[in-house]
Amino acid sequence: MSRRINLLLDAAAEKRGDTVLFPEIKAELAARGVGMSRARWFYLKDGTGPLVKNKKVLTAICGMFDVDPSYLLDLDSAELPESIQARLEFVKALRAARVQAFAARTLGDVSPETLNAITEFLRPDIAAAGDGATGSVPSSTADGLPKEP
Repeated sequence: MSRRINLLLDAAAEKRGDTVLFPEIKAELAARGVGMSRARWFYLKDGTGPLVKNKKVLTAICGMFDVDPSYLLDLDSAELPESIQARLEFVKALRAARVQAFAARTLGDVSPETLNAITEFLRPDIAAAGDGATGSVPSSTADGLPKEP
């Protein structure tokens, strides 16, 4: 559940160009008739509290991010909503482009052999990032704080 909520947050942050903060979450859920404390939201995102099964809460969260409620209600399904998958693929492409641009600026006068060695070293990480959503999301929480490992 927490991974799915964090994917929603990350896709929303990419779409709007800024992190979605808890006060916005609280206000949006309140407008949908759902109360949310900071602690409960933290437990939902962190996955450290009891699994939330309240259909109204989960449906409101999905509505807030414009995804089908089954995304949080059916945890047995491994399928990502198309909108989330497209955003995550876009983020991966942007990151790859940023790395390439940085490498080109930084490693401009490096030999082809060295570049090949660096590429081979990075290849497992690039492949892992391409294996679906895991490992491909920004590493900040909805409050803008870094996630703990």
